[in-house]
Amino acid sequence: MTTQLRSTPKIFTLFALLLFSSISFADSLLLRGNGAEPETLDIHKSSGVPEANIQRDLFEGLITENAKGELSPGVAKEWRVDESGKVWIFELRKDAKWSNGDSVTAKDFVFAMQRAVDPATASEYAFILWPLLNAKAINKDKTKDVGELGVTAIGDFQLKIELENPTPFLTGLLSHHMAFPLHKASLEKHGKRWTRPNNMVSNGAYQLVEWMPQSHVLLKKNPYFHDAINVALESVKYFPSEDQNAALKQFRAGELDVTADVPSSQIDWVKKNLPESFRNSSYIGTYYLAVNLEKAPFKDQLALRRALSLAINRKILTEKVTKGGEIPAMGWVPPGMNHYVSQSMEEASLPFKEQLAKAKALFAKAGYSKSNSLEIELLYNTSENHKKVAIAVAAMWKQALGVKTKLRNEEWKVYLNSRTQRQFEVIRAGWIGDYNDASNFLDLFRSDVGTMNPSSWVNADYDALMKQAEKETDVSKRSELLQNAEKILLADMPLIPIYHYTTQHLVSTKITGWEDNVMDIHPTRFLQKK
Repeated sequence: MTTQLRSTPKIFTLFALLLFSSISFADSLLLRGNGAEPETLDIHKSSGVPEANIQRDLFEGLITENAKGELSPGVAKEWRVDESGKVWIFELRKDAKWSNGDSVTAKDFVFAMQRAVDPATASEYAFILWPLLNAKAINKDKTKDVGELGVTAIGDFQLKIELENPTPFLTGLLSHHMAFPLHKASLEKHGKRWTRPNNMVSNGAYQLVEWMPQSHVLLKKNPYFHDAINVALESVKYFPSEDQNAALKQFRAGELDVTADVPSSQIDWVKKNLPESFRNSSYIGTYYLAVNLEKAPFKDQLALRRALSLAINRKILTEKVTKGGEIPAMGWVPPGMNHYVSQSMEEASLPFKEQLAKAKALFAKAGYSKSNSLEIELLYNTSENHKKVAIAVAAMWKQALGVKTKLRNEEWKVYLNSRTQRQFEVIRAGWIGDYNDASNFLDLFRSDVGTMNPSSWVNADYDALMKQAEKETDVSKRSELLQNAEKILLADMPLIPIYHYTTQHLVSTKITGWEDNVMDIHPTRFLQKK
């Protein structure tokens, strides 16, 4: 009996420790809806927001973002620019570590950026690094070797970046996942499997633990992260959540702390019943339709492209369908970009009744009528919100012009492949600013950016203006060049802008540290769970 009496408190103590540790773990695990299943976690192979959300937790670039989405020092503690504006020197922090304990050095950035622009990598996003010296010659023209890229390690903790032209938005560019460092030894050891759990070595606040396709991606705190002491959450679990209605139910059941989106049909209900959790803020991005210019019916049919654009009542669509405060768009670059005045289609100031009359006239000019109408297919990636927009647009085209639209939806990875292979006639798309500069939107329609140009549009005058803007150092003159380029884009209509984004989330009242911002960037390292 004596032994039993003495052992009982120990058993109770052990039970209590297990109980409270489980409670602590639950409070330090963030359950995060993330839209689509990630295409890949390879920083040079991905192009979507779901991937970027995870990569931002796993890696840290020279420049990073704070809780408000503002640029702040990352691995680089400070930097300076020479008088020409074309040579930047970055001083790296010596306490930056990889998740295996190795030091993050300047050579890791050189290796990663060379891999990014190497034609063998076949990165669709490589064009974002073309401002770097010789980057385009290596990546596109293939006239130089990757060793000639303007990124040089000066010792372990100093990095020199040389540019083709002065690039005032370079700090924003360097916060992008295309400019993150890579752990060379792990890539060489594991090859294409380097992004697998147990293989990936990362330098961000978190490291990869599990990836169960169509289930979750689990990250845990990186103990070697230089600011680990201020990272409150021990782990974060990202869930694919393409079904927004299901995600709403999961949130209400406590199975999600944060949603990637809110179903548009439920926004009124959410505002009334979950006002403390509903977040709705401006977002630097444009929702649009791209048309395939490689084949009929849109190739060499400007009148048809313009007719379809003018037949869409964007005011009705944003007020009655999306309901998130989106801004109806008849231009490409969203308002609010630094040193830029957004442009619009010439008909933007007309009442919709007059826009519709012009749409009908253009439709007839293109050789179509309600008795000899157009049949097209509209592709969108799986999402209740995208489906509602597609149905609404198809109904507007049908009512105004008699167009018969077949809707086709595909899950994210399949959709991306269809986009790349140009296996569509009209495709739903969206572009979110990587940094606050109009060129980040306008570069997408340059003829030399490859498959990231969604319509395969080619316009020599547009390309010439974009090249002039690259070299222009006067802010006002550069802005004028970019604005003229956007005017050409909107006149030739390779895209149909629908609206400028707002972003909606449900954030549990247990979560603190969430800051609404126009970049919609919310690194897990800044969040806490009560």
